[in-house]
Amino acid sequence: MLQQVSVGPRALEAYRGIAPNDVIDDLLRVSKDFKGARVVHVNATPYGGGVSELLRSAIPILNDLGLVAHWKTIVGDARFFEVTKKIHNGLQGASDDLTAADREAYLSTSRRNAELFEEDYDFVFLHDPQPAAILTMHGKRAARWIWRCHIDTSAPNPNVWSFLRGYMNEFDAAVFTMKKFVPSDFPMSNIDIVPPAIDPLSPKNMPLADDTARQALQWIGIELARPLITQVSRFDPWKDPMGVIEVYRMLRAEFPLLQLAMVGSMALDDPEGWDIYRQIVEKVRRDPDIHVFTNLVGVGNVEVNAFQRLSRVVIQKSIREGFGLVVSETMWKTTPVVAGSTGGIPLQMADGVGGMLVDSTEECASAVRSLLLDPNRGHDLARRGRERVRRHFLLPRLLLNELRLMKELASASGNRDASWRSSRDPVCGLLIRPDDLTATVEGQTFRFCSDSCRSEFLRQTQNNRIN
Repeated sequence: MLQQVSVGPRALEAYRGIAPNDVIDDLLRVSKDFKGARVVHVNATPYGGGVSELLRSAIPILNDLGLVAHWKTIVGDARFFEVTKKIHNGLQGASDDLTAADREAYLSTSRRNAELFEEDYDFVFLHDPQPAAILTMHGKRAARWIWRCHIDTSAPNPNVWSFLRGYMNEFDAAVFTMKKFVPSDFPMSNIDIVPPAIDPLSPKNMPLADDTARQALQWIGIELARPLITQVSRFDPWKDPMGVIEVYRMLRAEFPLLQLAMVGSMALDDPEGWDIYRQIVEKVRRDPDIHVFTNLVGVGNVEVNAFQRLSRVVIQKSIREGFGLVVSETMWKTTPVVAGSTGGIPLQMADGVGGMLVDSTEECASAVRSLLLDPNRGHDLARRGRERVRRHFLLPRLLLNELRLMKELASASGNRDASWRSSRDPVCGLLIRPDDLTATVEGQTFRFCSDSCRSEFLRQTQNNRIN
């Protein structure tokens, strides 16, 4: 059998008054149709990265709602995970093609995981490319199968995408973070858009007393009387860690007491992370004010929580990004963010909330500088960012999206009620609420999560009229 990950209990009612109550009420209503339904989420690793964090929080709530929910991880050796990281990078546009040996290493391990997938379920979610071939090799049986893609696949390497595309045909649905991430030749029409979310009650995001946060960082060598900037991310070239170091060095002359913390997690499915980690350590070894931390030296969720609360600015200098959960995590703690204007980051920071979006190292340094000099402005941006996270990027909303998709898939073929999709922003797919922004076009009223989405919708409508 695939390895089942143990999770602790969690009650949905614990989120009432934190997440919007109308979302919680809708989730309770929809979940009544799924009492006893068996659902499994399958991914590559029980720790390290946003997918494992989401599943650790989501599975207990699904069980609290009356479903029988499991989280399982695939098996794989170092060679398999080298190939899956190559696939991951290729889906984000990296130029390295898959060799015949790469393909066989992926497929042989996928066959093994298909053999180990023994239990029967009503719904199966496979996350990202690592387990994607299991469906073809296992067979659908009575389950509905959903492929959940967390990657920016808007401009994939053609060689890599053509290989993975062959394993997409039998899925009942696919879920992407943004519409623009869906490849133009994706081989199915049932596609849902569901941005990720954070868990406000997880150790990484729960309320943390200032004294506790300060003690946690002082214990590992951070001098809190001095300004601190931080990047929290995997050690991954797409996060541009070398660019973050350059930003720090550009600012050091003006802010001689400045400290930089680079906080990353090492995951089982990311062998490339070790290479990037070693490169970072070598690059900064003569600078005692650049601190490099990992989950393997005792810096875990509580310490990350403290870093995101006590840093003057948190940087997320991504070059390509599926979503970047650390952006919402940081805004939730009312700390300003300077982030790359890529992937799902602008959706989180729509209408200029949360911090500043940048497109280069120079812009990043300039933005961080301005927030260091004007902390009141940073706090105002972050405060408005927290409200956007509360409305749109907390865990109950994500679960509501997923259960509504499951309800659609469970309906009789040809008689699916997809009317719930009309209750979502037509640009980004987020659930909208009665007090959100509106626009009326040809007598029909549409609602939007942000002025950015409304403006984009009106622009597209105008272009369609012209064309």
